[in-house]
Amino acid sequence: MVEKATVVGIGAMGTVMAQILAGNGVNVALLARDCEPVAEIFRKRENTRYLPGVRLSSRVRPTNSAPAAFAATDLVVSAIPCQYLRGVWEKLTDHLPPQVPIVSVTKGIEVSTTSRPSEIIGAHVGDNPVAVLSGPNIARELARCLPATAVVACRQPDVAALVQQTVSTSWFRVYTSPDVAGVELAGALKNVIALAAGILDGLRAGDNAKAALVTRGLVEITRLGVALGARAETFGGLAGVGDLITTSVSPHGRNRSAGQRIGEGVPVEQVIAESTAVIEGIPTTKAVLRLAERYGVEMPITRAVYEVLFEGKAPLVAITDLMNRPLKAEVI
Repeated sequence: MVEKATVVGIGAMGTVMAQILAGNGVNVALLARDCEPVAEIFRKRENTRYLPGVRLSSRVRPTNSAPAAFAATDLVVSAIPCQYLRGVWEKLTDHLPPQVPIVSVTKGIEVSTTSRPSEIIGAHVGDNPVAVLSGPNIARELARCLPATAVVACRQPDVAALVQQTVSTSWFRVYTSPDVAGVELAGALKNVIALAAGILDGLRAGDNAKAALVTRGLVEITRLGVALGARAETFGGLAGVGDLITTSVSPHGRNRSAGQRIGEGVPVEQVIAESTAVIEGIPTTKAVLRLAERYGVEMPITRAVYEVLFEGKAPLVAITDLMNRPLKAEVI
């Protein structure tokens, strides 16, 4: 039974996870970095920077103190953006109680190492079991308690069951899976396709183009996932196609919204600078293309997104080049 949980990261998803846990009667320490002014961000019991308009449960206590946050905790939720994850956990390991499960809700791949979030955390926490939670979960909708689903994956079935029981509610249904790599890769790779979907929206390319993009995008991220040891069927489930659909169509999705601005002609650097939150799909695109090249996996959509983001290719030219690739049979 989980009586106290620690959520590491005060972004929108971290705050939402704290709220879900608190709603299930768990006392939650919401741990911010030393440089983040907790009193200012959480004035009036509201995360004014990342999740405005949502009043925090009285069971949620924001703090900058790692020793206090981890004291007597039964469960840890890691909600740090992927490219900052290693640096954060390098500092936290001395405070982490042994054997306490850690659940990662981070979606991304580390550019410098092409490691998944659970691999980064696992390298720093010794024997603490690490699970991953992913699915079609827009934080703003979760904050409003709108119906949603997710998948928790862990190599230890009892840990997956514990997380499932602890975070499930009458409106948030959580399934379990043994496929850690698949669930985690699906959550990371779909952000690249969501950027492409946003670019199409910015170009006003239409619904036919969006449907084709999402369908063929699913094919190529499944290819890479299987090459990396994931189960193909995971990409046809909530963590795969479910999350891909949500992220590609929601007006609240950071990656789709960023892609739309890029498609409208806003420079990539400006889009990044003006975003209040990390756009995980942008650095992840670099990591995904490296993995594709390393494993010999064909990913034309990912390559097109990379060319737009990092090589200055015009979005319309990138789409045209995709459409003019050699004709072939559809392979699923």
